[in-house]
Amino acid sequence: MLRTHSLTKRFGAHVAVDAVDIEVRDGTLHAIIGPNGAGKTTLFNLLSGEQQPSGGTIEFRGHDVTRLDVTARSHSGIGRSYQRTNIFPKLTVFENVRLAAQSRTRESFALWASASASRALAERTERALGEFGLLAHAQRAAHELAGGDQRLLELAITVATDPALLLLDEPSQGLSPEDAHRLIDRIGALASRFTIVLIEHNMPLVMGLAGEITVMNFGRVIAHGTPEEIRADANVRAAYLGTRG
Repeated sequence: MLRTHSLTKRFGAHVAVDAVDIEVRDGTLHAIIGPNGAGKTTLFNLLSGEQQPSGGTIEFRGHDVTRLDVTARSHSGIGRSYQRTNIFPKLTVFENVRLAAQSRTRESFALWASASASRALAERTERALGEFGLLAHAQRAAHELAGGDQRLLELAITVATDPALLLLDEPSQGLSPEDAHRLIDRIGALASRFTIVLIEHNMPLVMGLAGEITVMNFGRVIAHGTPEEIRADANVRAAYLGTRG
């Protein structure tokens, strides 16, 4: 589904992502973990097209997408959520998701037509909201939702763009244990339909969901394997806990 080769991002003398090689197999939930400052979010910015690499390549579904911008990546099938919830706060919950669904139809260019009159768009929107338990909130302004529901709304928006690959950047950050648990259940359900790459600091979430894990530290990949292999890796323990002389 996704492959990088020697992917690199420099900011002046600082190398945030350093010759990273990653392969994400179709149909897997692949977690990327590492201490703060490891380069994980910069890597996501490169994969989603928000930043251009200093070197290396990105291949998605067999095609080189290295120089495509964020809009072209989204239309090619890469969907992304963010560390900070990224929604239209003053629009209704329904309108947030309908805009995402509309972006994948010719109706985006029907300038004199009313989007609210399209039954097909309304049905797609309602399905997405129902999947995330948000249908009862459809007519509320998005900013009125609790934090956990706003995270679910962002996922609904992402799914409504009909992606093949989901990039989820620390989805449980800032959530209560109860909201985080609800989110874990939703991500687990999504994993049966989508290929997912997940950045997450919540280790129980990662170990419970991921089939494969890549560990980064100081911009480089230091380990890759199953959750069991990562738990047992001395380099991973050293990166998180430090070592004694």
